[in-house]
Amino acid sequence: MSAMTMKKATSMKRLLPLMTATAALLLATAAQAAAPGVKGSAFGLTASPAYISQPDGQSVYSWGYACASGGTAAPFGTPSGSSVCGGVMQIPGPTLIVTENTPFRVTLTNNLPTAAGNTSILFPGLAMSAAPTGGVPGLLTQEAAPSGTVTYNLIARSPGTRAYYSGTQGDLQVEMGLYGAIIVLPATAQAACNSVPNTVAHYVAPGNAPETDFRLASSAYDNPRTCYDREYLFQFSEMDQNIHETALAQVNAKTGCVAGAAGCSLEVPTEPYHPSYFMINGRSMPDDMDTNYAAQYPHQPYNGNPHMHPGELVLLRIIGQGRWQHPFHEHGNHVRILGRDGNLLLASTAAAEANLAGPLLFTTTTTPGLAMDGIFQWTGKGLNWDAYGHHSGSSDPLANLPCTPDANGYNSVATALNYYEWCQDHDKPMQAAPFGDVASGGPVTLPDANIFTNGAWYGGSPYLGPNATVRATSATGTTPPSGTIANSPTGEAGFAFMWHSHNEREITTNNIFPGGMLMMMLVDSREFQIDESN
Repeated sequence: MSAMTMKKATSMKRLLPLMTATAALLLATAAQAAAPGVKGSAFGLTASPAYISQPDGQSVYSWGYACASGGTAAPFGTPSGSSVCGGVMQIPGPTLIVTENTPFRVTLTNNLPTAAGNTSILFPGLAMSAAPTGGVPGLLTQEAAPSGTVTYNLIARSPGTRAYYSGTQGDLQVEMGLYGAIIVLPATAQAACNSVPNTVAHYVAPGNAPETDFRLASSAYDNPRTCYDREYLFQFSEMDQNIHETALAQVNAKTGCVAGAAGCSLEVPTEPYHPSYFMINGRSMPDDMDTNYAAQYPHQPYNGNPHMHPGELVLLRIIGQGRWQHPFHEHGNHVRILGRDGNLLLASTAAAEANLAGPLLFTTTTTPGLAMDGIFQWTGKGLNWDAYGHHSGSSDPLANLPCTPDANGYNSVATALNYYEWCQDHDKPMQAAPFGDVASGGPVTLPDANIFTNGAWYGGSPYLGPNATVRATSATGTTPPSGTIANSPTGEAGFAFMWHSHNEREITTNNIFPGGMLMMMLVDSREFQIDESN
């Protein structure tokens, strides 16, 4: 079998090309997600204006934070052709990566238009290691006056994901884009967690190198049951274009005014609130599936493109950064919540440290200001057919792989191509009843891959991995539909699950579908090498 590698992403800048895209195009694009940010103990952030782009062609006047100084870019270093701490305003703001119980500081410089007035940052859930220095007193915290600075001295007493956002005139400044994420890493590695993710120890196709470890840590919290193999950060927000246009008009009308003088302030109404854009990490679909730091989004560097192999424990770091709740649904499985706002959820028993108490969520509803960490896993359990296309008696050794169940019924041979296969479905060919309903022998009714109404994201194969459809062929029946025009039966094949808001309006961009809070999660067989580097 030939080696499989990820190809560089192809830009999907407008909605019309999206509608004609095939699953093969999607599955050939690089994941390049992980949880990029800046790791250190001293950060310089600058609040400044710029325009951000939307898939409908609009450039929207906004405010955001730029990383003017800081530590090192993580987890994959500074991407080629970009400058993570080069003073470029971005939405969301730079993700700050710090360590539990290690003091750090954030210095904020106010480069917003003078009429915008003061600005500040709140760090909910974090303690002050010392009083802020510089700045002027504000309602909630010390503020930076126009062209001024303020330094916040902080410490995180527990790991986990948290938000930061403006503490000055929040109804306007947070709406304009002044928000970001802080990831707090455990101070001590958990001995029970893998020093390298499971993907490195698992099957590696001939010609492929083991996949690089882009985790920020081996566990999300100081608990051995919070180990994970991959991680992704998703910040959900919405945007009312009318507010941004009004702010721009007033800024232009008051250019050159003197800070503090009568009339040198913005009076932008923020109610009634009618958002027209719904964003994941500052981008709307399909832009959120282009790579991190893509050149076409200079002020929206973070993407949203989760990618995994079966059985992996995927850590989702989720923050509600806007004014609305967003009922986001991760198709494929529920999400097991580990903790909220840096608070690990444990059962109140004598053995509490071994008993996580977080709920399984069908939708991770993003309450404004709330951050949560959860584990997502996909295994194929319960499909009622062999997702790997095994066929006993075949001359293809990959079609004759055994399935050795562990105590939970999954294949426990970590170096096998079909690691974590649900053994109860092993060697069940789809072609035994390819078109029947479940009641008549099923297991599923397959769509015609060439009918567009079935969706451009259907890969055309019920099996995982290149050649899986071919190697599954047996005398029990005809081969099921096995590819689209752009995805041959012998090409790479994975399962694409739509992850999206369950509020239908929120999967539009300015009332155009598809768009908004929507992305695809890709599950690929282990022949396929996932490359999350930039």
